[in-house]
Amino acid sequence: MIKHELRNKLNKAEAMKLLRQETWERITLSFYRYVPISNPSRLRDELFADWSALGVLGRIYVATEGINAQINVPEPKLEEFKRQLDSYDAFRAMPFKIGLEQGLSFYKLAIKVKRQIVADGLPAGTYDVSAVGKHLTAPEVNEALEQPETVVVDMRNHYESEVGYFQDAIRPDVDTFKEALPEAAKLLQGKEDKKIILYCTGGIRCEKASSYLKAQGFQDVNQIYGGIIYYAEQVKKLGLESKFIGKNFVFDERLGERVTEDIVSTCHQCGQASDHHTNCVNEMCNLLFIQCLACEQKLEGACSGPCQQYIHLPEETKKSLRQAQTPTNKTIFRKRVRPKLARIQTAV
Repeated sequence: MIKHELRNKLNKAEAMKLLRQETWERITLSFYRYVPISNPSRLRDELFADWSALGVLGRIYVATEGINAQINVPEPKLEEFKRQLDSYDAFRAMPFKIGLEQGLSFYKLAIKVKRQIVADGLPAGTYDVSAVGKHLTAPEVNEALEQPETVVVDMRNHYESEVGYFQDAIRPDVDTFKEALPEAAKLLQGKEDKKIILYCTGGIRCEKASSYLKAQGFQDVNQIYGGIIYYAEQVKKLGLESKFIGKNFVFDERLGERVTEDIVSTCHQCGQASDHHTNCVNEMCNLLFIQCLACEQKLEGACSGPCQQYIHLPEETKKSLRQAQTPTNKTIFRKRVRPKLARIQTAV
């Protein structure tokens, strides 16, 4: 029996080069399941060995509460992958959400053991994660949204909902799911007896969010089965009107899947209509932001003038700045902080 390495050896550039040489398609899909796992570390190593042998790439979290996976699988190996997953009792008959758009979504396999597959920041026992809301199909969602008393809530982060959302949805202005739970409850105060519909990318965050809101006293809590991904798939299959407009943000190299042609967001630098997410080309910054093609060309993929200046510095100077990481550096190159880019985009 061949023993497979339990870690990645290639850097991104090397991995992407090999991926572009492949002659087969890759299928991007996601799945999750809340199920007790007694030894997540052992499972992690088993999955890494098995999936490496099949050429599976992606990001997977394993915890005592279950599994959360976003992956791509070589199409010729897809059926074998399904059979392999079915060999685990805990993962048998796993429902998959197939990506709305395909492409090079992942370039490596990363399986991590976590305390939770979705971090909520709450003490254990705060709510019963098995007491979830009612799952609604796409036709049921559309019917419910026609009722004026229905309240729909986006359980994603602000940068996700910025490029696409259900019309008239409450969209908490938060950076993490930990913030979203209490903020959603706050925004819903006074609506404890209303019909509430929660949604997220693939459904996993809504499992916890619906349980949390029920524990907070909300009576009619519902969630969209399979999240935006499955809703969009069903809308297309059944010929329904899409109540979701714009793009569905995804956490992989694609950064988004188009659901409708609506562009509901603007470039963070010039204010023109755009829903193209990118990461700042300055590796010290790496800020995720929306940038139109014109600003991308003008600023060379940087989020601001200082970052554009940085990418033209000599390599030795860059190295010194990275090593220093002074407060001044952190002020200029702020990762995961929402900047007012239009105010600091001074061209060099």
